[in-house]
Order: sequence, then structure tokens, then C-alpha cells
Amino acid sequence: MPRAPATRNAPPSKRRVQNDEAPPFPQRPLPPEPPITASPRSQHGLDWFAFCVADVQTGFGPFISVYLTAQGWTQVDIGLVLTARGLVALALQMPGGAIVDAARSERAVAALAMILISASALIIALWPIFPAVLGAQFLQAAGSSVVSPALAAISLGLVGHTASGERFGRNARFASIGNGLAAAGMGAVGYFWSNQAVFLVTAALIVPTLITLKHIPPNEIDPVRAHGGLDEGRSATAGVASLLTNRPLLTFAACVTFFQLANTAMLPLMASIVTMRSSAWATTLVAACIVVPQLVVAVFSPSVGRLAQRWGRRPVLLIGFAALPVRAVLFMVVADPRLLVAVQLLDGVCAAVFGVLVPLTIADITRGTGRFNLAQGIVGSAVGIGAALSTTLAGWISDRLGSSIAFFGLACIGSIGLVLTWRLMPETLERKSRPKLLTTRAH
Repeated sequence: MPRAPATRNAPPSKRRVQNDEAPPFPQRPLPPEPPITASPRSQHGLDWFAFCVADVQTGFGPFISVYLTAQGWTQVDIGLVLTARGLVALALQMPGGAIVDAARSERAVAALAMILISASALIIALWPIFPAVLGAQFLQAAGSSVVSPALAAISLGLVGHTASGERFGRNARFASIGNGLAAAGMGAVGYFWSNQAVFLVTAALIVPTLITLKHIPPNEIDPVRAHGGLDEGRSATAGVASLLTNRPLLTFAACVTFFQLANTAMLPLMASIVTMRSSAWATTLVAACIVVPQLVVAVFSPSVGRLAQRWGRRPVLLIGFAALPVRAVLFMVVADPRLLVAVQLLDGVCAAVFGVLVPLTIADITRGTGRFNLAQGIVGSAVGIGAALSTTLAGWISDRLGSSIAFFGLACIGSIGLVLTWRLMPETLERKSRPKLLTTRAH
């Protein structure tokens, strides 16, 4: 006599979770989301805040190395302050998220973080000596560790969980535009005025940044939504412990680590190859390789958010993770430097998926816990670890075995992230959150 399926009469909590179903977290029914009250003014204010944050952060990219070199710094000293900043930023990821979760006003925390970053730019511009620059780098790392989760928290507090996909997509779009325009503008400032002027402009950008925050009324930011649905019945310690034992969150952090381990080194490694193959056009081609993905992110990020709401998170994540090893293999086999720019379209796909799906998936996993921003810190730490190891690993392989083997190794690492996402990462979007057209069958 055939045995009945084990899940037919089992209680819902005991049934096996399929890949297209929401995993059983949180373990209790969630109340319906309050009505969304975000006005167009708030939405546009948040758009431009994301734009300004990207503008300010761009000033701390390659420009700092150029400026300090012009000031007579040795490469050893420059490397020391940049490494120190990276280590401090990594250490502050989780505390930064916890600060945002504990804050009464996400706007105030975001404003304070941006003031710290602006002050650090001013210190670097006025006092380019080792102790001052080192302290400024610590300020910049502290501000950055807070402003990213604060931006995500304001977004979630404004639009709620259901509409967060497209909202995170808009954030990624405006951040991408801000990065591109700021890089071009600051490059022009450095060329026509001075390298010091780049950091003075970066410091001055605090004014429009704070103005954009003023366009987001605090009464439209729901604090419950902003923290992932604060559960008043659980202690802070219990909330932190639950995150550190949350299997979907830890699985996602592992996937993200492999993604960054494969991704971060690809562009620097490719830039070195372009320089060797076409030194006359190297700067132009590398600039194009940076701009092309930014354009893809700017155009497609909101669509990525909408697709994640319709299809679920896993299918879109798998597209982003699959594009990474394909990109590495193409870098390995493509010889024409101009075609490498076309390959960078895949970097745009990865960046759009990663920029939208990381906060979106974390919001799913932590819904009802009140620890959305701390969870962002945990995943941010995973991102930092993967990125820090990537360039060292790829550089070591390239020096000893050649760039083709290095790209092949990065493709293998990216494939591990893809397999982990496919096999272990559950679907985090609840069925009831999907559009009815796609979740009900025609009769």
C-alpha cells in the first residue's frame, strides 16, 4: 500500500520549505503593514540624498592617493592610512548598524554621519600630515559605517517592506549617477584647480546633502518599518543572538563573501592587462570600463527591484551571481581591449543585482526582528572581508601563474557563490507579498 506524502497532514510549521516558498522566519505571524504615507517630496528628497552620499564618498576614492602623492607622501605611508581605514571600516560595520537600530531618528544619525565624513575631507585638505590624515580616515570610516544602513533604514521606513524593492532600486540608480558625475566633476576640479580643491569641494557637499535630508519629513519615516518591524517583546541581546544563529542570514553572508572575493579584483586586474596591451589608450579604456557599468546600474536598478518583487529574490540573485563567473571567463579569453569594455556590461548587471538585492534580502530575513540595520552590518562585514582578500589573492596568482589563471581562479570562486546561492539560499519573499497576477492560477 503506497504511503501518503509525509507533508500532507503535517502542521504548517513542520512542512518542508520549497525553494519558491518563504522560509519560516520570523516564526510568528506578522501584523499587516501600516498604510504607506511617503509623499513625492520625501521620495525625491531620498533620491537626491542617495545621490549626494555617493558624491561625497567618491572624493575618498583614488583622489586621495593622487593628493597625498602630490604632497610628497611615500607609497608606504599612503598604504598605511588606506589599510588602517579599511580595517576600521570593517570593524565598525556591525556597531554602525546597531547604532542605526538604536537611534530614535534615522535622519539625525544620517546627518551626523555625513558631517563626520565632510569634516574628514576638510582635515585632509587643510592638514595633509600623517596624524591628521590618519584621524580623518578614521572619521570617514566611522561615518560611512553608519550612513549606508541609515539610508536603507530611511528607505524602508518611508515605503515599507512591500514597496522596498523599487525604492532600493531608485537608491542604486541615483547613487550610480552620483558616482559617475562626481568622478568626472572632481577630476575636472583636480585638473583645472588643484588636488586639494577636490577635498574642499567634497567637504562643501555637506550643504546640499543636509538640504536633501530636510526634504524628508520625519513624520513620514515609520520607525517600526525602518528597523525591520521592532518586536517590543524581545530584548536587544536576544535579537542579536537570533541574528548570529539565523541560518538564512549566515548563508546569505557566505554567498556575498564569495561574490566579493571573486568580484573586487577583476577590474584592477583587467586594467593592468589593458595597460600592457594598449598603453596609449589605457586611461580611456579603463575609464570606459568604469562608466559603462554605472550606466547599466542607473538604467536598470529600479527594474531589478520590480523583478525581485514579481519573480522572487532567488531568481534575480542567481542572475547576478551567474554573470560574475561568465565575466571572469570572458576576461580570460578576450584579447581585444575594446571588447573588454563590452564585457563590463556584465559588471553592471552584477552591480545592479547586488546593490538592490542585498538590502532587500536582508529586509526579508529580518522582518519582524527589529534588527534590520545590525544585519546589514553583519553582511557588510562579509562584503569587506571578501573584498579585502580578493585583490591580494588575485595579485598573488597573477604574479606567479599569469593573469589568465587568475581570472580562471576568480571564475571558480564566483561559481562557488553561485552554487551556494542555488543550493542553500532559500526564497525570502513571502508569497502574499508577490503580485496576485503571478501567485494565482487561472481557473
